[in-house]
Amino acid sequence: MSQYLLLLYHPRTNAPVGPEEMQKALEKYVAWSKKPFAKDSQRLADEPGKVIRPQAGGPRTTDGPFSETKELLGGYYIIEAENYDDAVARTLDHPHLEYGGTIEVRHVFGS
Repeated sequence: MSQYLLLLYHPRTNAPVGPEEMQKALEKYVAWSKKPFAKDSQRLADEPGKVIRPQAGGPRTTDGPFSETKELLGGYYIIEAENYDDAVARTLDHPHLEYGGTIEVRHVFGS
């Protein structure tokens, strides 16, 4: 089995949700992460992080993501699957899609 990284993006303009709805969503994410092919997952912290880009005179660090970004990276999963088709099929029932998020599936090199 190969490993695949699922990058979870969510729309930048999420409408606020109540505590009950947030708890229900959290329970769905936790349940999905316990599937036998799911190996690891983490939610990223709320701060925007840093972006480092090459520039004449050396690397330049800025706060990121930039305001024109429409989606924010919110977390990741590492799963095992036979191939891309299998990885995609295993991802189709992820609750992130139910809540309007986008999932990018990437093969982990060498796995």
